Amino acid sequence: ACKPHPTVIISFLVTWNFIGNGETQLSLEVGDAVQIQEVKATTDKLFPLISLLHIPLQGAFPASFVHLKEVVIEKQGDQVLVMSAEMPLVKEVTTTLREWGSIWKQLFANKRRRVKQVQGLMCELMEWRSQLLSGTLPSDEFKELKQKVTSKIDYGNKILELDQVVRDDNGNILDPERASVISLFRAHEEATAKINERIKEEQSNIQTDHSGISARIQSSPTHSLYVFVRNFVCRIGEDSELFMSLYDPVKQAIISENYLVRWGSKGFPKEIDMLNNLKVVFTDLGNKDLCRDKIYLICQIVRVGRMDLKETNNKKCTQGLRRPFGVAVMDISDLIKGKVEFFPPSLPHLPPGLWVTMKALVGDIVQIRKEYPHLVDRSTVVARKLGFPEIIMPGDVRNDIYLTLQGGDFDKYNKTTQKNVEVIMWVCDEEGKVIQNSICLGAGDKAVSEYRSVIYYQIKQPRWMETIKVAVPLEEMHKIHLRFMFRHRSSQESKDKSEKNFAMAFVRLMKEDGTVLQDGLHDLVVFKGDSKRMEDVNCYLSLPSTRHHHGDTHKVAALNRSSSNVSGSGGLSVSSRDSFSISTLVCSTKLTQTVGLLGLLKWRTRPELLRENLEKLKIIDGEEVVKFLQDTLDALFNIMMENSQSDDYDILVFDALIHIIGLIADRKFQHFNTVLEAYIKQHFSATLAYKKLMSVLRRYLDVSSRGEQCEPILRTLKALEYIFKFIVRSRMLYSQLYEGKEQEEFEESLKKLFESINSLMRTDYNTTLLLRVIMHVHPSHYNGDTFQHIQDIVVSLLRIIIRTVITMGREHALISRVVACMTISDFLMESFLLFKDLIGKHVYPSDWMAMIMVQNRVFLRAINTYADTMNQKFLNNDDFEVQLWNNYFHLAVAFITQESLQLQHFSSTKRNKILAKYGDMRGLIGFAIRDIWYKLGSHKICFIPGMVGPILEMTLIPEEELRRATIPIFFDMITCEQAHSGDFHKLKRLNSLDHEVEGGGGDEQYMQLLETILLDCAEEKPTLRPQVQHFVALVKGLLIRLLDYRTVMSDDSRNNRMSCTVNLLNFYKDINREGMYIRYLYKLRDLHLEGENYTEAAYTLLLHSRLLKWLDEMCSPQFESHGSQTQRQLKETLYDTIIEYFDKGKMWEEAITLCKELAEQYENEIFDYELLSKRLEKQAKFYENIMKILRPKPDYFAVGYYGHGYPPFLRNKVFIHRGKEYERREDFQNQLMSQFPSAVRLNTTTIPGDDVRNSPLQYIQCFTVRPVLEIPPRLKSKPVPDQIINFYKSNYVQRFHYSRPVRKGPVDPNNEFVSMWIERTTFTTVYKLPGILRWFEATDMKHVSMCTTLSPLENAIETMESTNEKILTMINQYQTDWTLPINPLSMLLNGIVDPAVMGGFAKYEKAFFTDEYNQQHPEDRDKLLRLKDLIAWQIPLLGGGISLHGKRVMDDLRPFHERMEECFKQLKKKVEKEYGVRELVRTDERGRRG
Repeated sequence: ACKPHPTVIISFLVTWNFIGNGETQLSLEVGDAVQIQEVKATTDKLFPLISLLHIPLQGAFPASFVHLKEVVIEKQGDQVLVMSAEMPLVKEVTTTLREWGSIWKQLFANKRRRVKQVQGLMCELMEWRSQLLSGTLPSDEFKELKQKVTSKIDYGNKILELDQVVRDDNGNILDPERASVISLFRAHEEATAKINERIKEEQSNIQTDHSGISARIQSSPTHSLYVFVRNFVCRIGEDSELFMSLYDPVKQAIISENYLVRWGSKGFPKEIDMLNNLKVVFTDLGNKDLCRDKIYLICQIVRVGRMDLKETNNKKCTQGLRRPFGVAVMDISDLIKGKVEFFPPSLPHLPPGLWVTMKALVGDIVQIRKEYPHLVDRSTVVARKLGFPEIIMPGDVRNDIYLTLQGGDFDKYNKTTQKNVEVIMWVCDEEGKVIQNSICLGAGDKAVSEYRSVIYYQIKQPRWMETIKVAVPLEEMHKIHLRFMFRHRSSQESKDKSEKNFAMAFVRLMKEDGTVLQDGLHDLVVFKGDSKRMEDVNCYLSLPSTRHHHGDTHKVAALNRSSSNVSGSGGLSVSSRDSFSISTLVCSTKLTQTVGLLGLLKWRTRPELLRENLEKLKIIDGEEVVKFLQDTLDALFNIMMENSQSDDYDILVFDALIHIIGLIADRKFQHFNTVLEAYIKQHFSATLAYKKLMSVLRRYLDVSSRGEQCEPILRTLKALEYIFKFIVRSRMLYSQLYEGKEQEEFEESLKKLFESINSLMRTDYNTTLLLRVIMHVHPSHYNGDTFQHIQDIVVSLLRIIIRTVITMGREHALISRVVACMTISDFLMESFLLFKDLIGKHVYPSDWMAMIMVQNRVFLRAINTYADTMNQKFLNNDDFEVQLWNNYFHLAVAFITQESLQLQHFSSTKRNKILAKYGDMRGLIGFAIRDIWYKLGSHKICFIPGMVGPILEMTLIPEEELRRATIPIFFDMITCEQAHSGDFHKLKRLNSLDHEVEGGGGDEQYMQLLETILLDCAEEKPTLRPQVQHFVALVKGLLIRLLDYRTVMSDDSRNNRMSCTVNLLNFYKDINREGMYIRYLYKLRDLHLEGENYTEAAYTLLLHSRLLKWLDEMCSPQFESHGSQTQRQLKETLYDTIIEYFDKGKMWEEAITLCKELAEQYENEIFDYELLSKRLEKQAKFYENIMKILRPKPDYFAVGYYGHGYPPFLRNKVFIHRGKEYERREDFQNQLMSQFPSAVRLNTTTIPGDDVRNSPLQYIQCFTVRPVLEIPPRLKSKPVPDQIINFYKSNYVQRFHYSRPVRKGPVDPNNEFVSMWIERTTFTTVYKLPGILRWFEATDMKHVSMCTTLSPLENAIETMESTNEKILTMINQYQTDWTLPINPLSMLLNGIVDPAVMGGFAKYEKAFFTDEYNQQHPEDRDKLLRLKDLIAWQIPLLGGGISLHGKRVMDDLRPFHERMEECFKQLKKKVEKEYGVRELVRTDERGRRG
């Protein structure tokens, strides 16, 4: 055995689950920590243990179930803390796993996906915990593992909505005791930011947004695609060019530059050094590109050689022709969007194709070179996007023009076949000189001076769709134009040499106004002429280049009218039969297509237009402005610097600047914030700008503070952050340049600027403006009324004054004047309101547990300090402040009941953490409230009943000591109220108890404590005892029902919710709480409407209407929810709604009763005949519905709930349920069992014994019962139609029969009816059905229900009566509705008349109409006559049914009907002979008699 060290004791960790037997053994689960308290004899191998997790349990279990573990003892004052000796991180992982484990079990039932996710996190933590415990990791690996563990814990806590863990720089948990409040707050902010970033990384593999893009990728504004060309396998036999690019198939557009690989005819790259080094990065992709539906990687393959591969004589063939060969395509959408990580190459034995490895990278080219140096180095080719990236960083200078040959249409002229057109392009200056190396066919290829297009063989309208890049120096751009020559290429070299250029076209890159060529499609003019003239710039450069040239429309028209030489055309003519089109895309940070922006960027060339260009900046497209952000800002600050001696342009430049800052603040351009920040830090150089900026800013502030109109002030305030950044950076540059010169002037200007800001703030907020008035009141004026007025102002503005005092500083000249106006009462009053406001508004996120608890500890100290002050200064009669004490009580209760202190809602881990570090703050404040209450003396009455609700809310907190301390306050209130007014009716109502319990407060323990404590207190006051006992019984009864109601409100069973609601509303009715009664009536109504129980909803509202009278008096306050109405108006409105519900429930008899009552009011009280006529029309419709519309009879079911597993309102009770239309017992029973899935179904119909009734399980018994008809007195002994009488057979019923067959005496195998007796049980419900529920409880079975026995003859009589009634009912149905199917009538009639079916009365004749039976049962003579009479009456009923059947039967069933008629004739002859003839004089009357 181990001997305990002075600071270390023996402890154990449970390694196996153990279920203890009896009180001496302790049940534990794997992972529980236990500690030796007392060692028994070692022979029994049992340890008595207590838990380290503050669980107050003791016991023993086998020693083999535990594992030895070390703990450390620390003393904190008198308290001894026992903690694990493991390293802090291991302890944190252990605690985290325990907490996650309990939550994981709860998630298992309904969140399968989250369960697997948490399970994965826990497995990783367990693996890493083992590594940490091993102690074998090097320091660098340990540090890395620690980072992974803490990141995983923080991520798991976040997704499980647990508290945030705040850590220091080393990853250790930050102790709030050793950090200031401000540093703790900042640590929370930093932790939140880090965790959110980690969550994005963690979720990248498991969560995608609606577009399918992973969260990690989406968080970056720039993306790249790395492509490594492994091999190109294809038998071409000639050199080839591979053009790889990204393609959008939806928009049918290439979205990136081409990556060009020149492949040799031998199957290797042309440059053999590039083998295994063909790498490219497609960069500048943004989130918009990732949101494209599809992205393809395409490779266009161009063959370089002969016109036709089939030509064999290479010497005679033209060589070097670029001919289309093929294309390769791959959908890489999943790769780009992060759904897959990379596309690897295939097997070594490669079939024909292009083989590449691809990987999506996050970041721009600079970032990925740092993060992926093994993939991307300086030799890796960069293929940029066709267009700008979403963010253009300062220093990213780009001046690219992308030109795409779209297509052409060329006439064959004098040739017999179409031409093989080749386009040759040069970049030329204004003298016609070719600019060398200015054309790039694709990324990775050297620049060339000439471009030759692909040749399509004998195609009249070739479409090339080849994109090339033109790159020329910026300063040469205005001189540059592109010249296109068109030439027919022959496959024979001899012919090809003689071919000359047959046409040309050109286009300038810059317009006359200095803007670059517009993006988009350009239809160029095709010129024809002499080959040399076509190369002479003097012949074509003065001509319009496009067919829609805006400036030279008349020239184009003139050229189009003739193909001959035109004056000024230099001998060239327009070829009207040929056409050629290109498209361009300018990607330049220096060239713009907007005239206004160009004018600003080049403001020095036209200074007279500067003011106009500055004003135009506001209307230029924001996208164009941010594209040239650095150049635009440089221009603005250059204007400011070069006009430093005047302020002519200061306001215009300032307005332009805040316009640009406002653009970047827009969500559309939010990524450019980093660009602006980078510009300020790295590129901004205006040393004098701070003076101008401060001057204009101050001017705007002063104008606004004077109340004058200043339109830009709002935009200026929004841009204030960056304005100050420019000011600070400018001043820093100036100070560095001139070694701190003009520092005092700068500080003075800055001070004035802040004073202007203060002035504006005082103006904007009238309360602060009033403070300024107070501060300027001279001390000599503080007398009489003036001082009182100022004090009134101070009281109303105290919170602002407190803030002002804090910010003014202790040396401020006016601070004493402000404080002089404040009293302690005012300060405490406002402080209480401020604290209560902070508690209620949840200042910090709910997972900032440490910050919230620190705040609560500060509040606790402040409240206790304030309470001491109030006890000293405001408890005497002369100084007593009711409102001040009222605010204190409400603050204290708000503090004690706030969500962050309700430990019962937290996990055991979190609860133990809080108790260990902060204790239970609720108890401290609760005891303080109790102590102060008893000190109030005669002033207590001032807080009754105002404090009843708050005190009640406090006593409902599930903390026994707190409850025992505060519940007696209720009795003290009772005695105070009794002494003051002779009664304590103000307390009896406990208006908020309903709301508090429904919200989760209170339990059975509270109910017992309340009863015990109040009754014990009443023992000391004999005169009050009866009233207190009545009050306790009242509250207890209410609590029982409220707790039942709260229990079932989260239940899926709507029936249980309805039952508890009815229990509550009946209780409120009994104690005359009309308002609460009505509230629960409407809750019940809503539950009925959810289940489409319209009849029950109508009966529910009918209870409300009965509280109202036909009077024109205004409704009492409890009806305020219905607006200001008279009782008559509200009752009429309710009747309309109830009638509507009865109509939907087919309870027209009830609707008619209400219609009659309304008609009486309209006719004899308010004399509104128009409403009367409408009401009578509706009433007539209801009468018609009764006679014409079929109403199916609902079945009734008896349901018994047996066993103590049910709540009290169901336990061992029987209910009669009213079924829905056509609802079978099997369906009803299945629905019932789904509400109680653990219940056992009883298959017997007898009342179960005590073993079942007292069982802890749930048992359900369900069977069908028959309602007993109770004919209304007004209908008795009258010829009433069946449609009317049938209604009462299943409505307004309160008694129900259940008949069970019983065998008595010897059984006759040939006729079972001789020995079949019927045992009948009668159930009586507490209310008639239907009612406000679809079920009501049956009264006590032992005392009220009746059990009778029917003889076989009586059973036969009832059966015959039922059969005759069924025949008559079906005849009436078929006469009323001719659409009903004939089958049910056929089966019923045939079952009686066909002797082969054996469904008729022949069995009764054999059993009872014998001499033997007459001799044995002489007392049954009258009953036998009754049975014979029923048999005789069945014949005319059968005759009517068969007659109706003959009219309805189809031809294919005619033989069946004829056989049935034949059988009926024989039966009729026999019955009339033996029992006499009966005739149906009137069907309704005979049916009733039958």
